[in-house]
Amino acid sequence: MKEISLASDNIDPNQLEIQLRTWLESLPTLPKKVLLLPPDFTRYHSKAGLIVQLLYRMLTPGCRVEIMPALGTHVPMSDSEKQRMFGAEIPADRFFAHDWRNDIVKIGEVPADFVAKVSEGLVKYPISVEINKRLLNPSYDLILSIGQVVPHEVVGMANYNKNVFVGCGGKDMINRSHFLGAAYGMERMMGRADTPVRQVFNYAEDKFLGKLPLQYILTVTTTSKGVTSLNGLFIGRNYRLFKEAAQLSQVKNLDLLARPLKKVLVYLDPEEFKSTWLGNKAIYRTRMAIADQGELIILAPGVKQFGEDPTIDTLIRKYGYVGSERVLQLAAEEPDLQNNLSAAAHLIHGSSEGRFNITYAAGGLTGAEVEKANFKYWPYQEVIQKYNPEKLENGFNTLKDGEEIFYISNPALGLWALKEKFVH
Repeated sequence: MKEISLASDNIDPNQLEIQLRTWLESLPTLPKKVLLLPPDFTRYHSKAGLIVQLLYRMLTPGCRVEIMPALGTHVPMSDSEKQRMFGAEIPADRFFAHDWRNDIVKIGEVPADFVAKVSEGLVKYPISVEINKRLLNPSYDLILSIGQVVPHEVVGMANYNKNVFVGCGGKDMINRSHFLGAAYGMERMMGRADTPVRQVFNYAEDKFLGKLPLQYILTVTTTSKGVTSLNGLFIGRNYRLFKEAAQLSQVKNLDLLARPLKKVLVYLDPEEFKSTWLGNKAIYRTRMAIADQGELIILAPGVKQFGEDPTIDTLIRKYGYVGSERVLQLAAEEPDLQNNLSAAAHLIHGSSEGRFNITYAAGGLTGAEVEKANFKYWPYQEVIQKYNPEKLENGFNTLKDGEEIFYISNPALGLWALKEKFVH
């Protein structure tokens, strides 16, 4: 079976189609039933939507193609989101929604001593390896996990087997892997391929996924002025391909800065970001660049809730983003957080630890709701009177009054960090 490893300034749709067809033709036998695991709409810029459309056309009608977006804890995709990302050609009955609480099967366990070793003793629990039961259906002769390699707050670099163990995973793996990353330290991992969480995923793949007909399609993309370019395409099962994609992403998706940023404005597209669970990428992806006592203003017209999951939404509202020391104390004392460690991890990730100020201009949350969660609040319509995203360019902007701000139009597309503090 052929492997694809391609990097370019812009892999156009025709080149992408050629590469996908070349890889499919290298398979020992043409598949009769395929399961595609793309990301959901929150990874719209991954090019996974185009890849799904191309694969569907190439494989049908001789092959039955089914699609289960790797939702993780996110809400299922709406019909309009599916059509915008995957086109109108694919019948609705080919799509399935992953339910991380109910549709999972335990296939193994990462032992506590391994978790303790990779976390330097910070975490000492075992982690159940749970995946959606559909992946174990023997009628599939090919499972294709599709997604973007990009800096990520939980695992360091998104995708590869994270798409399976979190995107299509169960409660224990999601909760405990998230908390492992938070305990180890988000800033020690973001933008790096080899992290404790990745080592847990690799252990689980090596031990428990060997018999699955699983292959990975990994992309690296960049977006400029609303146009997304495909810069890397990597297809195969070998971990080496993920490492190559991660190295390319470090070149394409890291913005290493010479000096700390005093004021940062981040815009959250309302079609993509409807919760702080997702919107807090504005915090994760900029925290390594913001100056002490600096300010982060999050322009979030579509944010109307805290968690994607109702239980997690309730926990965020109850405890708030109160810093790692307090959250770790609460997680040790409160059963509801102990049973939802991914929520505890998220609360740690979403705090500035008092180092810089965070203001949320959330279009669908009240000032009281935002302030109870331990953020400052500024009504969205008031903020844009002074900071209009339509008039700002990505990067440094100097306003008419002489104020300098740093603007980011989509925090999901990269990582911003001080050059002197970031080592790959």
